[in-house]
Amino acid sequence: MWQKRLTALVILVIGAGICWYVYSSQAGATRPFKLGLDLSGGTQLVYRADLSAITTNDVASSMASLRETIERRVNLFGVSEPIVQTQHAGTFAGSPEERLIVELPGVTDTQKAIELIGETPVLEFRMLRKDADATATASSTINELFEPAAITGKNLKSAELQFQGGVGALNEPVVVIHFDAEGTKIFADLTKNNVGRSFGMFLDGSPISVPVIREAIPDGTAVISGGFSPEEAKELARNLNYGALPVPIELISTQTVAGTLGAEAVQKGIMAGICGIGAVILFMLFWYRLPGLVASCTLLLYIIVNLALFQLIPVTLTAAGIAAFILSIGMAVDANVLIFERMKEELRGGKNLQDAMRDGFSRAWLSIRDSNISSLITATILFWFGTSLIKGFALVFGIGVLVSMLTAITVSRTFLFALGFDTKSKFARFLFGSGIKA
Repeated sequence: MWQKRLTALVILVIGAGICWYVYSSQAGATRPFKLGLDLSGGTQLVYRADLSAITTNDVASSMASLRETIERRVNLFGVSEPIVQTQHAGTFAGSPEERLIVELPGVTDTQKAIELIGETPVLEFRMLRKDADATATASSTINELFEPAAITGKNLKSAELQFQGGVGALNEPVVVIHFDAEGTKIFADLTKNNVGRSFGMFLDGSPISVPVIREAIPDGTAVISGGFSPEEAKELARNLNYGALPVPIELISTQTVAGTLGAEAVQKGIMAGICGIGAVILFMLFWYRLPGLVASCTLLLYIIVNLALFQLIPVTLTAAGIAAFILSIGMAVDANVLIFERMKEELRGGKNLQDAMRDGFSRAWLSIRDSNISSLITATILFWFGTSLIKGFALVFGIGVLVSMLTAITVSRTFLFALGFDTKSKFARFLFGSGIKA
């Protein structure tokens, strides 16, 4: 018995420590909860992607690369947990329209965000058409002289500033770029099969260099030279490292969410959670008495553990995430209800309290397991196929289900057995009674 009580005491001490960690990190703002756009306020930017030079088969991969590039880009200027997603928006000018939606929680300087995203260059390598006049590459219709892009910024691995030129010669600043594995293979085949042909390096639709392929380049390295000053070359290398866009984008709308609206949503969500938790605890105390008290203590520990996980992972909380958390609280109590009902059945069958508790937990486990597995499957499907809003709901809900399996089975069982009651006394039978019945 002393071992069970010692284990229960250790659990309580750990729970108190986690509670102190959550409280102190919030009070001291050392590790605050990360709130989504709808709660913390911020900016939403909507871009239209120009897919005129992209084949139909490459649209999905180009949009995925665009999303990853912009997400990496906005993270560089200190945006916490940006939400970047693509959206099919019907047709525009007779062609399918794809949009990029960028949500920046906590960013109040909208113009700065627009400028930083807009500075990301579009890098393309395009072969000069075989029937084109190489001497006409300075005309206004130069883009028509080149084939669609063979390699784009999505294949870029890194870029660096270098200076070319021999001893005594004026060193020219150039940008040396390195392709990833896929880009290296494409570039090697491109240069091998087109020796003697010209190809253009385009930055934001403008040619910056139109060299002639002298030999195959198998190492995935290319040199961009365009009469840059050292400062221009350095800035170009920096922007390319930030992420060259695979397709051009056009800003079509902006929306700013006020922080006051987010604060109100947080306040209402917290109030709803407190009211819900209070109602559940009152019901458990009234209907299950001592086991209900144990379940209430376990529920509080469950909440503390979840909040700590939200900080450590970290989870970006939205209004949908708060709703999922409150829903998971109800499911955590549901497991205890199944256990306690099984215990009462065993007690009515004539078993003593220790055996009834042991068999109640054992026989209720199968139902709890199957119910939680089905909930986890649902959460996984929502997370895998849902939008960012749905993914936030699914993640919080899934975490809640996993933690509830631990607290409802392990912690509640430890606490109940640590009490050491039996049903011989009338008082003990009352404590383990139900509702208005003894």
